[in-house]
Amino acid sequence: MTADPARATLIDGKAFAAGLVERVAAASARLEAAHRVKPGLAVVIVGDDPASQIYVRNKGETTQRAGMRSDTHRLPDETDQETLLELIAALNADRGIHGILVQLPLPRQIDASAVLGAINPDKDVDGFHVVNAGRLAVGLPGLVPCTPLGCVMLLKHELGDLSGLNAVIVGRSNIVGKPMAQLLLGESCTVTIAHSRTRDLPALCRTADILVAAVGRAEMIRGDWIRPGATVIDVGINRVPSRDPMKAAQGKTRVVGDVAFDEAAGVAGRITPVPGGVGPMTIACLLANTYTAACRAAGVEPEALDA
Repeated sequence: MTADPARATLIDGKAFAAGLVERVAAASARLEAAHRVKPGLAVVIVGDDPASQIYVRNKGETTQRAGMRSDTHRLPDETDQETLLELIAALNADRGIHGILVQLPLPRQIDASAVLGAINPDKDVDGFHVVNAGRLAVGLPGLVPCTPLGCVMLLKHELGDLSGLNAVIVGRSNIVGKPMAQLLLGESCTVTIAHSRTRDLPALCRTADILVAAVGRAEMIRGDWIRPGATVIDVGINRVPSRDPMKAAQGKTRVVGDVAFDEAAGVAGRITPVPGGVGPMTIACLLANTYTAACRAAGVEPEALDA
């Protein structure tokens, strides 16, 4: 949190995510003790993209810290689609694996939609399968995409009851924007999804009690787009040149969100920083989804995890 009353309160996603991982670990230990079910997550990565490799390694380490089974399958860049689908079929049939995640992007010879569609929806801990999208849309239990799930957890922790609040989501992706809208509708918010063809986007954003930026454009949302006192959730992760001209000339970069943070922090009531806001929640919610999938596979009601 910031001590400056003229600036927004920082929403500490890193701290909340750490607490969530601890709660998942404790709940998983109780599940294993009572039902002899150890939640298991399998991560599949094809190719040697450095950023993906780091992300997959972090997922594996966090999964192990939570006391879960962690399997990582690394396939060469030239892997064909049939081979990958055979691996997914084997993981679907493995009763010790409750969650399957295929790291994106995939090499161009592989159809990502076909691969994601081959995952058993009950093991689809990314929440990308059309069956899970449908379950979310009609309010049935399913597995929810991790990033929007984490955003809603943070919002409920900060604001409590969300019912009746106006929410504007900038971005209509299947990964964040659309599921975020469905989750907020489930919390009885009044939801608007904005996008590249929205007319007078700044004016629309100024109507929001909750403003979610998930558009993938660095610092697109300016301070004067924000209603005073609003809660701002910045999902964006963008690399831009360093502020130091010499470092920028050397190719050094810094990470920023989709919101112009310094401007927004002077107007908003609460805001997630980048980094340290939404990002840490994604892996934590991946573990939460794996725990939930393990419970459902065992016919056990999952414990509530959003403290």
